[in-house]
Amino acid sequence: MARQPDDKAAAKFSSEDSALVRELALLLDETSLTEIEIERAGLRLRVARNISVAATMPVPMTHTAAAPVAAAPAAAAADLSKHPGAVTSPMVGTAYWAPEPGAKPFIEVGSKVAVGQTLLIIEAMKTMNQIPSSRAGTVTQILVEDGQPVEFGEPLVIIE
Repeated sequence: MARQPDDKAAAKFSSEDSALVRELALLLDETSLTEIEIERAGLRLRVARNISVAATMPVPMTHTAAAPVAAAPAAAAADLSKHPGAVTSPMVGTAYWAPEPGAKPFIEVGSKVAVGQTLLIIEAMKTMNQIPSSRAGTVTQILVEDGQPVEFGEPLVIIE
């Protein structure tokens, strides 16, 4: 339970505390988190932000065409996640195609992969996590862009 600050505690909010708020806000941006809460020396601080997602494709204004257009991408993503060769994201993070900027990508469409071969990297909380292939085959689709945020269970690659 958070304690309510009295007038003395509110008066003790210093420039050091302001710097802490700025530092936590910067950490939110760097990690793509939406909320951080800490308690230190009797001061409880919560920094949060709201994220709104903008549409990347204009939707026609007619009501009859809007429903099928909006439903099609969601249905396609659901279908791909059930594909037997789909490799899905085991975590929330940012997907990268290569081990470092400017390096050759781990895979390309048409690449032959073996079981355990690194397909891509997902950065989560400043940790680079290699995503291995669960099966041998040929990469037929790469479903994420380099540097794209991904969600748990989101299909990343199709291997056939």
